Amino acid sequence: MNLTVDGDRLRDDIEATAAFGNIDAGEGRGRTVLVGTEANRRAREYLVDRMEAVGLDVTVDAVGNVAGTWIPDGADPDAAPVAAGSHLDSVPEGGIFDGPLGVYAALESVRAMREADATPDRPVVVVCFTEEEGQRFADGLLGSSVAVGERTVEEALALTDDDGVTLEDALEDIGFRGEGRLDASEWDAFYELHIEQDTTLEEAGVPVGVVTTITGITHLDVEILGEANHAGATHMRDRTDALAAAAELVLDVEAAANDVVEASSDSAVGTVGSLDVSPNATNVVPGRVEAGVDIRDVEYDSMQAVVVAVRDTLARIEDERGVETELARPFDLRPTPMAERLREAAHRAGDAVGIDTLDLHSGAAHDTMHVANVTDASLLFAPSREGISHNPREWTDWEDCAAATRVLAGAIADVAGAE
Repeated sequence: MNLTVDGDRLRDDIEATAAFGNIDAGEGRGRTVLVGTEANRRAREYLVDRMEAVGLDVTVDAVGNVAGTWIPDGADPDAAPVAAGSHLDSVPEGGIFDGPLGVYAALESVRAMREADATPDRPVVVVCFTEEEGQRFADGLLGSSVAVGERTVEEALALTDDDGVTLEDALEDIGFRGEGRLDASEWDAFYELHIEQDTTLEEAGVPVGVVTTITGITHLDVEILGEANHAGATHMRDRTDALAAAAELVLDVEAAANDVVEASSDSAVGTVGSLDVSPNATNVVPGRVEAGVDIRDVEYDSMQAVVVAVRDTLARIEDERGVETELARPFDLRPTPMAERLREAAHRAGDAVGIDTLDLHSGAAHDTMHVANVTDASLLFAPSREGISHNPREWTDWEDCAAATRVLAGAIADVAGAE
């Protein structure tokens, strides 16, 4: 369906949302919107007002997920709806597009269908999930984890921030502790439009990406035990330096990921992103290191290959350096394929209005990966300038925002049976 979206209206909504929690950035435009804060309240209230202005029936569930439902004239109100959306929270000092683009693109899609007198045969739901970024409560994707039943309402509400404030109290404070549970398994389909956070679309000169697979993620916690000793009085041959051993781990993770890239999967990545060194004193040989390893790919076997390489490295440094090591795997998420019928609908929507689309994978986690466990789901991307995100310099051209929203609107209309 050839739908026209109002790019200026979309821009107005994103810029209005950017004012909530705005920060003084030296370059670019940034915001800090943590769940349950005043900035979050204002962003949510603005969204509810905009939903109600379009005639949506707005509900808020017990963990603060917001849903606005449109039941078109002639549609079966009991039919499984097509849902679309994203999130409004941000990382500290983040950008203005990550999350809000997806929420307001979904709302603009409903406006476009209404203004074109489109007649979907099932309801359409605009969704805003709570705490996608995981900056105050849990580790991220909180609202969607409850919506798909992977976490109970009670478990979510009992989560606390660093000051001991519960999610329940934080939502009560801003007036967004609702009732019930948004149930994603009741949806016929779900779309999320997000900024790419990489450079594939920018380099290809294509305004819309259609994600084939969302990356799998494995986290490894590694502990290396050596012996703390005096940095001046301990001869080099007598040292059991935990940090020197950890340095080999860092380089071996990098090498293992590069080996996988060359041999089998160009999308594989491996990162040692955190080191906790003890006693962390300039004049003491390090006695203990805790390292956090992040491994990702769209192929689970490739992820496993890097994990095996880490185990081999730990065995080697125990033998060669005399350290002791421990390895835990607290987080292991397999790659998530996107629904083919929804991907095809997105490509058709682009073709219908002359907007190029490109298949690509997602290297970051998104709410869509949870939703895909209970219903058909699809993730669309808009280009990110220089791939920058989680930063005030995060930028997506307004023309690209509008183009991606037009493809989203056409895809939703297609899947919802609009004529």
